[in-house]
Amino acid sequence: MHPKLIAGMVFIAVYIMFISHKGKPFLVVWCGAAVLLATQVMTPSEALASINLNVLGIFIGTMILSSFLTHSRVPAYLASILVRPGRSALGAVMAVCILAGAISAFVDNVATVLMVVPIAIEVSKRLQVTPVPFVVGIAVSANLQGAATMVGDSTSILLASAAKMTFSDFFWIQGRPGIFFTVQLGAVTAFLVLYLVFRKTYRGNCAPVEEVHVTSWVPTAIMFVMLVTMALSSFVPDRPDWALGAIAMAYALFILLWNAVRRYKDVDLIHNLDWSTVLLLCGLFIVVGSLTSTGLVMDVANIISTLAKGNAFRAYATIVLLSVFVSAFVDNIPFTMAMLPTAQLVAQSLGTSQYVMLFGLLIGTTLGGNITPIGASANIAAVSMLRRQGYDVSFGQFMRIGLPFTLAAVITGSLVNWVIWM
Repeated sequence: MHPKLIAGMVFIAVYIMFISHKGKPFLVVWCGAAVLLATQVMTPSEALASINLNVLGIFIGTMILSSFLTHSRVPAYLASILVRPGRSALGAVMAVCILAGAISAFVDNVATVLMVVPIAIEVSKRLQVTPVPFVVGIAVSANLQGAATMVGDSTSILLASAAKMTFSDFFWIQGRPGIFFTVQLGAVTAFLVLYLVFRKTYRGNCAPVEEVHVTSWVPTAIMFVMLVTMALSSFVPDRPDWALGAIAMAYALFILLWNAVRRYKDVDLIHNLDWSTVLLLCGLFIVVGSLTSTGLVMDVANIISTLAKGNAFRAYATIVLLSVFVSAFVDNIPFTMAMLPTAQLVAQSLGTSQYVMLFGLLIGTTLGGNITPIGASANIAAVSMLRRQGYDVSFGQFMRIGLPFTLAAVITGSLVNWVIWM
């Protein structure tokens, strides 16, 4: 059987199992990876190379920091501020989602989710409502703003490298507004959608809550310094791909050593780590990597050239829509890597600026992942944290928020981007 056919069949089977909730996610995906290795679609070295160590480093490092941050009671303290008596519950929830978006513009989406979700869970407990819509809102907000700056998401980093863009180019380039302002306009319409969704669940005003005492501000200080370090690292020339993951792990190691010295025996940071999600991410990288290594992703990308037929807007719309659809189910990193040269060639052949196609691609790949709970690593992390709190999130539950949010942001952002560059 042809390797492309095997890779495609394994991918479809894995995601059908995800959607139907058959078996534990990390076991399902590793069964798929085992098939790929057994049939020699991927060699062990190719499988290892497909695992994104940067994402794993960010995930593990920030989860360790997030766990200790939660123990410090700082999220509970912030929650108590947001839910002061008489304050609108809806306003408190929207404020946290906006906070998540602001952080995500400068920090990886997964890291943002791991930092902010504990606050959301505390707020939900105090409001005595389900945290599911709230946490999903945080995840999609983080993914949206990840496209705003060069350091906000891995796809932004890939695009900056391919187009030789600097940090400031995301704000202003060639005398025109960059992708940052396009994303903000898309965020306006997307947050209106969140408001309409949340108002059905988060009603009334906040009730009085007991006073919260912070046990230590050290984890918060370390988290803040880590954010600043990640943002400043963007200005380092020729920064390695694994830099953000290494930064997160370095600060996590520091907090582990600090915890050991202070002997907080009731905080088992390693045991509390969500190892099942770590395994899930590793397996997903292998399964999706097979689509790239066999050429399936590139085959999909080449369809654009056929569909364009010399029309710039048709080519642009195809890139955006295809990116949205594929990224809803496929990790956007390998897809973006395959699509970047295609988008540049399409722009060159049509005599248009490369930025209209590249920014359209970034909008599609970044926002498309918001449609499903498996479309982005941040979504997987958010769903995992909810599961640990006893809340199972189905595809339908996630899509009821993610789909309208995505449509609002994509339609607004892509049209604004077209007007700016054409």
